[in-house]
Amino acid sequence: MHRRTWVARTALAAATLACTLTSTLAFSQDKQIKIAHIYSKTGPLEAYGKQTATGFLMGLDYATGGSMMVAGKKLVVIEKDDQGKPDLGKSQLAAAYGDDKVDLAVGPTASPVALAMLPVAEEYKKILLVEPAVADSITGEKWNKYIFRTGRNSSQDAIANAVALDKAGITIATMAQDSAFGRDGVKAFKEAIKKAKVVHEEFLPPATTDFTAGAQRLIDKLKDQPGRKVIFIIWAGGNPFKIADMDLKRHGIEIATGGNILPAMTAYKQFPGMEGAAYYYFGIPKNPVNEAMVAQHYKQFKTPPDFFTAGGFSAAMAVVTALKKSNGDTSANTLIKTLEGMSFDTPKGTMTFRKEDHQAMQSMYHFKIKVDPAFAWGVPELVREIKAEEMQIPIRNKR
Repeated sequence: MHRRTWVARTALAAATLACTLTSTLAFSQDKQIKIAHIYSKTGPLEAYGKQTATGFLMGLDYATGGSMMVAGKKLVVIEKDDQGKPDLGKSQLAAAYGDDKVDLAVGPTASPVALAMLPVAEEYKKILLVEPAVADSITGEKWNKYIFRTGRNSSQDAIANAVALDKAGITIATMAQDSAFGRDGVKAFKEAIKKAKVVHEEFLPPATTDFTAGAQRLIDKLKDQPGRKVIFIIWAGGNPFKIADMDLKRHGIEIATGGNILPAMTAYKQFPGMEGAAYYYFGIPKNPVNEAMVAQHYKQFKTPPDFFTAGGFSAAMAVVTALKKSNGDTSANTLIKTLEGMSFDTPKGTMTFRKEDHQAMQSMYHFKIKVDPAFAWGVPELVREIKAEEMQIPIRNKR
């Protein structure tokens, strides 16, 4: 009798403890906002991914005043490495939404990975904030209502670069990677060119290291053209500027390109006076958010923040701004209503999510390269800020 009573009491106590632990765990989880950050920790775009991750965590810290709390809830970031592989990124996002029960996701680095991930966000009916993948189709024909993007798109890149290069009497040939990033970029660039003449498009495999054959085709198309002749390069990773070794100057051919990460811009030192348009350079924007990010990055790493660091920081600012406005409500319908048309501070100044396609409207920067012995890279000096309202960015989705 006593043993049965003891067993019953023990079972009851165990059940009570289990219920208490379950309730505590549920309460604890209810007091968290879980964010998956899926990016290229490894792979061809590893440098870009690591900068984004640094910027994202730094931005969350800044936006929450160091507390990592919003509306009484702790922000928890779960990082995953997609290795630049579309199938892997797709499965990781599904696992993040389904198994990890994240409230929203940020990433990825590469456009092909992003395109593979878009349907997963729609299937799980959860937000995917794209940063920094660039292809127009992400907020274009492949878009769905759960997709927002803080990163610039190909059209913003292209139209800004067209501002720098689109002048009468200039003949242009393009060289780009044979990928969604490269092809969308060239398409948008050509659409934006009104005064100059584009005579050739050269698409090469993304992992190209020997540019000789492609460069020769570009030279053949340009060398006999009258007036100013330019090869406009759209490239991520690698060193496409090797084409300069083929003595382009002998044919009067210049190189032009957009901004890039600082290590890639060491190659820019051989092109003083080169013009283009950049998404970001730490010395250009003048605002409190950029000043804070630059100061913190120098303090933490003894180096300036880079191209994609600013992007990660901007994504964090968007996330925290939206969560503060929603009072911590992470339901997709609430976040969509909150994010659509929302303006938020970033290291580049104010960005605003366009309601029609959820693309962040933002400034770009027309630059001219200056060689300064104090820097290991070609320094992009600001010619002028190209404000969001100056760029007629096409709406390409089918909403």
